[in-house]
Amino acid sequence: MTTEGNDNQNTPGEANGSGHGNGNGNGNEAVPAAAPAGEGGPAAPTGEGAPGAPAPSRTTPPAPGGIAPRRSWIRRVLGHRTAVAATAAGLVGVLLGAGTVAWRTGTLPLATSDPCWDSLSKGSVSALFGDRRLEVEEQELRRDPRVASLSYGQCRITSYKGERARRQAIVRVHQLDGLYGKDGHTWPAEFLSSRMVALGPDLPGMVSASRAWLALPQSCVGRPGRMGGATVVDVALGEHDFDVASDYDGEDRAAMARVIVDATNGVMRELGCTGTYAAPGKLPDLPTWGDLRPDSFCGVKGLELPARYRKWLETSRVGGDGGAARTCDAGQDYRSRVRMSTVVDPTVTGIYSLQLRSGGASVDGTRGHGVISPSRAVYRVECQTGEVVMTVETVDRTDGADFVKDLLPGYVKAETERIGCGSVDIELPAP
Repeated sequence: MTTEGNDNQNTPGEANGSGHGNGNGNGNEAVPAAAPAGEGGPAAPTGEGAPGAPAPSRTTPPAPGGIAPRRSWIRRVLGHRTAVAATAAGLVGVLLGAGTVAWRTGTLPLATSDPCWDSLSKGSVSALFGDRRLEVEEQELRRDPRVASLSYGQCRITSYKGERARRQAIVRVHQLDGLYGKDGHTWPAEFLSSRMVALGPDLPGMVSASRAWLALPQSCVGRPGRMGGATVVDVALGEHDFDVASDYDGEDRAAMARVIVDATNGVMRELGCTGTYAAPGKLPDLPTWGDLRPDSFCGVKGLELPARYRKWLETSRVGGDGGAARTCDAGQDYRSRVRMSTVVDPTVTGIYSLQLRSGGASVDGTRGHGVISPSRAVYRVECQTGEVVMTVETVDRTDGADFVKDLLPGYVKAETERIGCGSVDIELPAP
C-alpha cells in the first residue's frame, strides 16, 4: 500500500483532524498513555513443531497452562533489542513508575527490532503504514499472577506524517471473557461483525479492513474454563464505528491478515511456545451491502422477514461464512439497524456465558436454552461440532421494538437446519 496515495482519504484508522476517536485509543488521535487491554484458545495440532507446542529443552519445568517460566522482567527489558530505542531516562521511568507493568517505547526505524515483541516484519508494517515515521509503545507479555487478569499485554503503533498522527493500530493479547461479561457485547460487535471474513484453513480467526483476530493454540495457553473463551491476539485499526467502504479496503484487509499472523506467531515465540501459523492464502470477497431479500432474510433459506419491517430494513450485508461466526447486518441506507449472528466456534461462544445466565427472560426449546430481552436474544445449542450460539439484536431500535421476539424463533429454526444441527423449535416466554 502506498503511503501518500491515502493522504486525502479519511479511511478507517486515519486521523482526520477533526478529533475523531472512540476514547479507547483505537482511533488516530494523539497517543495518550496506554493502558492494558482486556484474555483461552482453540484446539490445534499438538506435538513438537505444531503451532503453540511448548518449546523443547527448557531448563525449568513449564508453568501451569502451558506457558514457560519467564525471566525477570527487568532482565528482559535490558536484554530485549527494543530497549536499544529507549532512552536511559525512559527506562528509569519504566522501572520506577510502572510497578509490575513494563513498557518499552521506541521510534522506528531507529529501533533495531521489529515492533510488537519482534513479531511484525518490515513488509507487514510497510503494507499497513507505508514508509511514515512510526512510534511504538510495547507492553511486556505476561499475566498478573495476583489477580484474575485476562490480559497478557498490548502494543500500540502510531504512524505520523510530519507531526500529525495518521494511523494507529493496537495489538492486544487477552483471553475472551465469559465470566464477567466484558467481551459479550463490544468484542463481537467489532471482531465478529459482518465486515469480517474467515482467515482461512488452519487459521482460527477472522479479518476485515480494520479488525483482525487469531486464537492462540490450546497447546500454548491451555484450555479455557467453562465460562471462558479463547486466548486471542487481536488488532484494531482506527474506529470501529467508521463503517464506510473505501477504495483501500482490499489492500488494508490483506495487510491486516499479514499483521495478525505475524503478531500471533511472535506472541507464541514470546510465550515460549514452538510452531507457527502459515501465511493466509486468498481471502474471500469483501462483504458488501446489497438489496435485502425478504423471503430469505440475510441469505437464510426459510427465514422470512415480516412485512411490517420491510419499510426500514431494505439492505443487508453478510460476512463470516465458513469462519467462527456468520453475521448479518440489515438496515437502511447502508446503516445497520439490526444484527443476527451464528457463532460456531466453541472457544468463542463462551463470551456469551454471562448473558445466558442473567441477560433476560428464559427461552426454552426442543434442544438448548437461551434468554431474551427487548434489544437482544441469545440462544445456545449443542451440535455435533460443539456449542453453537445464535444472537438476534437491534442496533437502532427505532420502529423495531418487537424485532427480537418476532425473529428469534424463525432464526434459530432456520440456522440450526442450515448448519446441520437439526431443527430446533423454541417457545417464547409469556408476555
